[in-house]
Amino acid sequence: MQIIKTFISRAMIYGSVLLFCLFSMMPFIWMVVTIFKEDKELYRGKGNPLLYSLPPTLEHLKQLFQETNFLVFAKNSLIVGIVVVLITLIIAIPAGYSLARLTGRWGEKAGIGIFLVYLVPPTLLFIPLFRMVVALGLNNSIWSLIVVYPTMSIPFSTWLLMGFFKAIPRDLEEAAMVDGYSRLVSFIKVIMPLSLSGIIAVVVFTFTLTLHEFIYALTFISSSAQRTLSVGVPTELILGDVFFWQSLMAAAVLVAFPVGFVYNLFLDQLVAGFTMGAVKG
Repeated sequence: MQIIKTFISRAMIYGSVLLFCLFSMMPFIWMVVTIFKEDKELYRGKGNPLLYSLPPTLEHLKQLFQETNFLVFAKNSLIVGIVVVLITLIIAIPAGYSLARLTGRWGEKAGIGIFLVYLVPPTLLFIPLFRMVVALGLNNSIWSLIVVYPTMSIPFSTWLLMGFFKAIPRDLEEAAMVDGYSRLVSFIKVIMPLSLSGIIAVVVFTFTLTLHEFIYALTFISSSAQRTLSVGVPTELILGDVFFWQSLMAAAVLVAFPVGFVYNLFLDQLVAGFTMGAVKG
């Protein structure tokens, strides 16, 4: 009798998890199926959105790669993302450590103030930032995004890392300094390895932010050759009231799957980084 109860209990648990997974996967399944549908099948109201009544086609993938600058958009997004991540790490890591270790209570207030900067809506800032970008001669260039995006990523990353560094006992640094290490060397050899989860969380957060940001990319860049994915894809695949749904879905899938793979690859580190940074900060 106990075996039957255990079996039923596990079946209910695994069945619930399976249903939740199918529910979560449904948008992606629908996107993948839509990519290969012909126009007349896609707009048929009585058709099943998850089945094919006509043979699948590759025309919409060809349209995405041959009639748009999708690969250029992807390259620009990758360049912007990598450079902004590096800038964010170079500034946010020492800033977060300094506020957590070297400034006492003042550091906590400064950390809160820095985080509040992150909460300012981009819609209030894009006009003054655009004037600054024009004054620097960076308009219509991906360098304008590289200059502006750190203003969004650094405040949150500093706040997150500040909380993470606070969770690491001071005794570890003091012991390293007693052994003859300077503060810088003890930070590099002791604190940095223990902070890996927080750093990975900052990297993924910053790269994702640059990937989906829309307002600044739309305002600062007008040339197709300089656009990123978030602006380039909808600009070239939405013409007035005409939506090229299959090609749009193809672009979304090609971007979503690599990002999702990276998220799953570092899932444990991401959870540890965000939770420790939020709780201890």
